[in-house]
Amino acid sequence: MNRHPKLDEGALSADQKVIHDDIVNGPRGAVVGPLRVWLQSPGLAKQAQALGQYARYDSVLPQVLSELAILVTARYWSSGFEWSHHAPIAIEAGLSRDAVDAISKAKRYAFGDAEMQAVFDFAVELHLLKNVSDVTYDKALTLLGQQACVDLVGICGYYTLISMTINVFDVPDGEGPNLPALDLGLSRYFSV
Repeated sequence: MNRHPKLDEGALSADQKVIHDDIVNGPRGAVVGPLRVWLQSPGLAKQAQALGQYARYDSVLPQVLSELAILVTARYWSSGFEWSHHAPIAIEAGLSRDAVDAISKAKRYAFGDAEMQAVFDFAVELHLLKNVSDVTYDKALTLLGQQACVDLVGICGYYTLISMTINVFDVPDGEGPNLPALDLGLSRYFSV
């Protein structure tokens, strides 16, 4: 059964056309993947794409830290489309190939950078534990600040929505690197 809805860009409703054009004329430049699915529900698409623009482009986190959180989220949800699009962006932003490889295999990674480690630990705990420990939160707060902690939760939440959309609606992977399939129980994700 193919769940991925087809989008005829020549037959968009007035509401869909406004959102479509906002996306095309914004920093994304194209309506791809889950954004095409969301256009089936213009109200959701309008709000989600606005949140996504903030999460990806306008948060207080530097791009490399934002992309790190996105990759942890993509791995947790086994979201191939998100991985194929964001792994190259993360590397270009300064995340090492070794870190990206470890995350793709759901392995813990020891970063030489304290801020990267704080974001990694925060994002991993948030997904696995559905919360973060006081130690992890305090470290992120000290290194990154209050707004960055709020933005980090927002980024993980937004990319969880993206990943759920990708998985439920069978959005095909992009042209970038493939995310390896894993046969792990969640308790083994991001273990040593």
